[in-house]
Amino acid sequence: MNDFFNEAIWEKAWKEHGENAQKKMKRAGVQPSNAFDHKAKMFNEQSFNEAGKKRTSRIMSWLEGQGVQFNNASVLDIGAASGVFSVPFTERGAHVTAVESSLPLVEFLKENVAALGGNEVTIVPEPFENIDVIARGWEDAFDLVFASMCPVILDWESVEKLLLCAREYCYISMPAGPIEISLINEIWPLITDQPFKKKHMEMGYLLHLLYLKGYSYESLISKETKTTEVSKEDALKEVLHWLKNHDLPTDDQIQKIVTDYLDETYPSGKVVIKQSGRYGKVLVRLQAEEMYTK
Repeated sequence: MNDFFNEAIWEKAWKEHGENAQKKMKRAGVQPSNAFDHKAKMFNEQSFNEAGKKRTSRIMSWLEGQGVQFNNASVLDIGAASGVFSVPFTERGAHVTAVESSLPLVEFLKENVAALGGNEVTIVPEPFENIDVIARGWEDAFDLVFASMCPVILDWESVEKLLLCAREYCYISMPAGPIEISLINEIWPLITDQPFKKKHMEMGYLLHLLYLKGYSYESLISKETKTTEVSKEDALKEVLHWLKNHDLPTDDQIQKIVTDYLDETYPSGKVVIKQSGRYGKVLVRLQAEEMYTK
């Protein structure tokens, strides 16, 4: 039981046994800074369609409900993608520094920011993990540090880097359980006779260490679902990418199995994919540590 309250043991466990997105990418031979290049166009469309705007609005409303104010606030948006949050932050009056390493997403980000007609967004096209935040002058520099589903969260040390930049609030969201993808559930029995092993995600390390280290924070874990429609070609790419991330073969035989299944099951050429999972959100308070009341 003493180990349950030992910060050092939990930090070590996260670093050595955590199953984060970057580890999966590197095992699959994918550079994290380029991992989303091939999905940039689709990601941008999904971020700003009606469903995407509703998802963003729910997060913004949750933050504002906890007392976060955006007007004239300085915001560091890490993993900004094409501006899914940087744009609404700016529309609410914030001055945003948007960090994004995927160059295709940076191009979409530039377009979306230009449509705002102002100069409130500074784009930093670099991997956050390569930035020396002290040399950059970012220590204690932002009212809100925001990292939504961004693979920069590797261990407690990476969390401390975010907290170092934050003056009032630090928001982090990440998976709180394995993501369930309908197409993968369909394909899995065709290529393996082994049961799919679900793993605990890193949200547990984050919340427990915030607790042990004495931070004040609000947290929320919810189940979210979204449905997308893609071409058979894109569906094949997604399946192969997922198999690589799970250390499974993607040779010609496997590709033929997947292709034949897609041809037979989706003759229209359009593949409907349902994705669901439990996601965690945490807002760390660095100044006003008492319960917020309107």
